[in-house]
Amino acid sequence: MSKRINLREFQQDLIDRMQAEGRGGEQISTLGVRIAEQNWLVDMRDIGGVLPLPPLAPVPLAKPWFLGMINVRGALYGVTDLAAYLHAGKAASAGLGQAVATGSGQASGAAANRILLVADRYAFNAALLVERVSGLRNARNWTQNEVDGQIQYRDEQGNSWHKLDIAGLLMQPDFLHISA
Repeated sequence: MSKRINLREFQQDLIDRMQAEGRGGEQISTLGVRIAEQNWLVDMRDIGGVLPLPPLAPVPLAKPWFLGMINVRGALYGVTDLAAYLHAGKAASAGLGQAVATGSGQASGAAANRILLVADRYAFNAALLVERVSGLRNARNWTQNEVDGQIQYRDEQGNSWHKLDIAGLLMQPDFLHISA
């Protein structure tokens, strides 16, 4: 019988090996993702896992950015479409800011969509839908500035990146109140 491997341990081991091989031992601590057609950086310590978008269980009378619930390894997670959440309250045309189109409780988003599970250290079963994951990024040498209270980076190619503050997101009253 083969040895059973914990998925979280496997993911962390893979990240550690990629970092050691690709950067000569230098740690890469951020994951690049695409949200609302913008580049974002997420601290790897804030992520408990990355997975494709599974079938959703709808939640009646929820705000449009709250897509529903998913079951991951026996734990229920509330799924937030980050693009729709970030654009909530702004004038939006049909579909602007939404990572997926939803209907009858099932998501029909793009194959590149991914779910980021919020790390266990927050004790908050939240799952964040992003348009796609673009891989590990090392932003240590990128230029950095603050715009409207948000940290922004510019990479070597001149692309703009925003920093996603998971702890701050989880404390926002609007994020915690999903009822429409």
